[in-house]
Amino acid sequence: MSYPSDSEVTLVEVGGRAYDNSVNFFTDEVVIDFPSVATTVERMQSAFVEEMLDPVLQARICLSPRQALDGAVIPIDIPISLTCRDCGGRGESWAERCLLCLSTGTEVRQHAVKLSIHAGVCDGETFRFVLTTHHAPPTRVDLHVTIG
Repeated sequence: MSYPSDSEVTLVEVGGRAYDNSVNFFTDEVVIDFPSVATTVERMQSAFVEEMLDPVLQARICLSPRQALDGAVIPIDIPISLTCRDCGGRGESWAERCLLCLSTGTEVRQHAVKLSIHAGVCDGETFRFVLTTHHAPPTRVDLHVTIG
């Protein structure tokens, strides 16, 4: 994808926070004692706890001083995880390892997004958003702005 000559987009890393997946302790205790509230607890957990478990894509965008002053629309490619189109998520096809996903059942594809940066953006600002697509889980993105 081509970028404007006076801006630069850099994806820094893809990684999750260091939270343990053992947050189900709350769910287990409540559901054992009160099985009728299992769905309510699941909704509460997804609203408050799962946000901490999702990986966050860290991205950095470098704008020119003119773009920061006037605002800009910057294209960026966000990597998203999808079910492998060759093996359907099984990791194999007819007892042979899937070469596309390396037997993981998922593949990473680039999803093009156009970001509208507001006028007067400051150096060091961070924008947080969630990218949702039809065939992939939501991808949380932290976009850090530098001007230079």
